[in-house]
Amino acid sequence: MKLDKDELVRVLRTEGDNDTADQVEGRLPDEIDTDRDGDALAEMGLDRTQLMAKLAGGGFGTTLSP
Repeated sequence: MKLDKDELVRVLRTEGDNDTADQVEGRLPDEIDTDRDGDALAEMGLDRTQLMAKLAGGGFGTTLSP
């Protein structure tokens, strides 16, 4: 799954998770690929299941692509 880094940062900040948002901004590319960047996401406490839950909740709008 691919998603836009800025959108992920926006959702994290909206949820009050500014520390994780700062890590995402500093460590991940503009287009995040959950397969390629899975280890980095896991180190920040984010996993594919959490990202899918955010997607299901509408947290990422239409910025995701399969």
